Amino acid sequence: MKQNTKIAFIGGGNMAMAMASGMIGTVCQAKDILVIDINTAGHERWLGKGVQVSSQATSELAQCNIWIYAVKPQNMHEAIEGSKIHLQPGTLVISIAAGLNTQSLCDWLGADGKPWPGLVRVMPNTPALIGKGVTGLYAMPSLVEKDVLQAEQIMSSIGSVVRVQEESLLDGVTALSGSGPAYVFLLIESLVEGARALGLDEQQAKKLAIETILGSAALAATSDQEPAILRENVTSKGGTTAAALAVFERHQFREIVKQAMKAASDRAVEMSRELGKS
Repeated sequence: MKQNTKIAFIGGGNMAMAMASGMIGTVCQAKDILVIDINTAGHERWLGKGVQVSSQATSELAQCNIWIYAVKPQNMHEAIEGSKIHLQPGTLVISIAAGLNTQSLCDWLGADGKPWPGLVRVMPNTPALIGKGVTGLYAMPSLVEKDVLQAEQIMSSIGSVVRVQEESLLDGVTALSGSGPAYVFLLIESLVEGARALGLDEQQAKKLAIETILGSAALAATSDQEPAILRENVTSKGGTTAAALAVFERHQFREIVKQAMKAASDRAVEMSRELGKS
């Protein structure tokens, strides 16, 4: 990334902190980051990283050539209204807000009846907090490739990136990787509860559950075999695993997962309609 790159975060919550932590020393220096955070209680944590921080948008924003809107979707319109006066032509704008489409965002960012010409929407997930995130990324066709690559480089600092060519696919990304950590945490909870019912104590159950998921995910990531084959390799005919999987099948586990993901995707579409009316 260019040495004169200056990055602004509008919103200073946990995801912004995770992104900035990954970026510092890899894509920019701490001194090149400006954070606008109305929550002054979090300023000390930011200052400890060596970045600039303010409770409101000021003319300093105009000096930043990359803006990352990292506020909650319901606060996005207000955040844009309070900052866009400082937006300069050619600024790369990135939004991490779920459920807010590019049309609404560009309309809000625009001036004199003209929408902002283009931006990047990204959907990171919470493992980004430890540098293990995965981000879905959609870039409007109006953007030049160097801007898209810049956005990819930024998001790669907190994990891997998957670019999608259609904006509607971000709803599927939200349903899978955006919401997905919660599904995994629910599975861990359920495994621990099941193990407790079988006599294991809390500490034993939690360690076994988490390490099993970590190890299985690592095996799936490094193996040249498909997950279905790996599952079959664990499943002996008439054995314990087969008995457990039969219960999952009887209760239509696959269909439950599909329905849950569809509910998440549908909610993302609803949020776009509701919040885009602002």
